[in-house]
Amino acid sequence: MMKKIKAIWELMRLEHGVMIAIAVFIGSLIALDGKELPDIIKLSFTFLTVLLLEASTFALNDYYDLEIDKKNKRQDRPLVRGDLSPKTALYLFLLLFPFGIICSFFVNYTCFIIAFITGLLAILYDVKLKKIKLLGNFYIAYTMAIPFIFGGVAVSEGTTFFFNVHPAIYIIALIAFLAGSGREIMKDVMDFKGDHEKGVKSFPQYIGIRGSNILTAFFYIIAIALSFLPFFMSKFGIYYLNYYYLFIVMITDTMLLSTSIQLIFKKKVHIKLYRRFTLIAIFIGLIAFLVGAFIH
Repeated sequence: MMKKIKAIWELMRLEHGVMIAIAVFIGSLIALDGKELPDIIKLSFTFLTVLLLEASTFALNDYYDLEIDKKNKRQDRPLVRGDLSPKTALYLFLLLFPFGIICSFFVNYTCFIIAFITGLLAILYDVKLKKIKLLGNFYIAYTMAIPFIFGGVAVSEGTTFFFNVHPAIYIIALIAFLAGSGREIMKDVMDFKGDHEKGVKSFPQYIGIRGSNILTAFFYIIAIALSFLPFFMSKFGIYYLNYYYLFIVMITDTMLLSTSIQLIFKKKVHIKLYRRFTLIAIFIGLIAFLVGAFIH
């Protein structure tokens, strides 16, 4: 029983769901300028939306990616290990995805539109865009950025297509987009052999592994530079001269910078290790924005 539960968790990547939920919460806190907590009922529907869409589309992702995952010997994938059947993954998608879209309708109309478009993009990615990795990478980065905007829009009454969203939300979304792009290129480097055999075109196929590592570092360094804007610019409100935010976000920056140095100056890098390292760094960055929203 525990083995099945663990396999379902891995299939749906629920640790990513938790991070996405935190991102949504941060976006809502920033939109409210840290002065009050979001409405619990609306926030619950917002959380359910992102968790159900995340879980269902990851299940569909593994369903369509089974053969290439086998070639890449992805033993971290429960379908590859045989812990779950492909039909189970498909049924989970068909069950959870519609509920995610329905939940968004109970937040507000704009959130429904965002969820619907993002959901369609997710299906397109799983079915087609994954094979066009230059586009697919940036779609994944988009999914890391949009939760902050989604959270901000969820609590902003009368917002039409996010024009009134707090500027700090755009900055954190951009940082997430850049960091996400970098991590996806690192994944392409990990999957280079399998992608090459399947004829899937990715950054390493075009600019080589070394060039891809340098491009990844470039994205991380820009994200690091942007992380200082909320601290130094008064228009970012709760983060302006907020030393609690600065101290924690500098831990993330140090981790991303050390990874960037390795990627730029080392010819051979333990990509799998540093990709996990950057995931921890991004999580700490989320904590920085969360703490900064509460303590200022």
